[in-house]
Amino acid sequence: MKMGGIMNNLIRIIEQFKNKKILVLGDVMLDKYIWGNVSRISPEAPVQVVNVVKESYAPGGAANVANNIAALNAKTFMVGIVGNDTTKEKLIRELKKRNIEVSGLINDENKRTIQKVRVIGRNQQLLRFDYEKKGYVNSKTENSIFDFISKKIDDINAVIVSDYAKGTITKNLMERLIVLCKEKNKIIVVDPKPKHKDFYKNATLITPNNTEAHQMTHFLEEEADDNVEKIGKQLLAELNSNILITTGEKGMSLFEKDGKVTNIPTFAKEVYDIIGAGDTSVAAVALALASGASFEEAATIANHAAGITVGKVGTSTVSIDELKKSIENE
Repeated sequence: MKMGGIMNNLIRIIEQFKNKKILVLGDVMLDKYIWGNVSRISPEAPVQVVNVVKESYAPGGAANVANNIAALNAKTFMVGIVGNDTTKEKLIRELKKRNIEVSGLINDENKRTIQKVRVIGRNQQLLRFDYEKKGYVNSKTENSIFDFISKKIDDINAVIVSDYAKGTITKNLMERLIVLCKEKNKIIVVDPKPKHKDFYKNATLITPNNTEAHQMTHFLEEEADDNVEKIGKQLLAELNSNILITTGEKGMSLFEKDGKVTNIPTFAKEVYDIIGAGDTSVAAVALALASGASFEEAATIANHAAGITVGKVGTSTVSIDELKKSIENE
């Protein structure tokens, strides 16, 4: 297909996003930012004094994946764990503001809502506080999650699993979910954590970054760049899933179950901040697959989306217009 035809095809796929419904399951978090000016050192200790100017909130973790899907005009159902605390109320407010469906957020009395607080001075992160209670969810909570997804599965086009290894994603839950998606012929895309590698067998697509991919195959980090092809093929064989490895400034490498390997160069013009690029690309790739894209087309669209995100500071999203413009200008 000629370049113009490829571009038109990608645009056509993107225009289908607005009709799609995506369920995101994972470790939801609230990101809080404390913004301030730094002009002196404290007389009490050798630390900077931050004069606070403002505070802001944004969905974090798996909730940022849902935020990216909503920004791309699709309907999103957020499924995850929250505690009975004020952080939950703030997170729900931020999600509702972005038209994200929150009925899949399940209260767990043994958990707190995860919050990450970042202190920013002179546009640099000075400090981060994490509020979380580690440990896997119990079987009661696991069943509540699965029951919610079972009721919703016929209404949605794809499931994204956004695993931050905070306890929401268990082996049993993943196995049941992959069977359910197979039965219902639904796409399931996983943004993985290496320690849970075996949880993801038989998913439609798994999207590790370079570091995660080499940890999942036990290659040394310094060998990873030279061995992306070996790593991808090993993961594909072990997990019986299509594999998309994101390699930062080098772009992406796609390994399909039919044996096809495709390397897609990055579309990023300038890299300011890689935070959230993985969330953006997994959102875009799942939406594209749900809209009828081939794996290669979906990876190309996701690569454009990630290229836009890294050109922005902080956790950010991509709009349909930005995505179209990036593709048209390539």
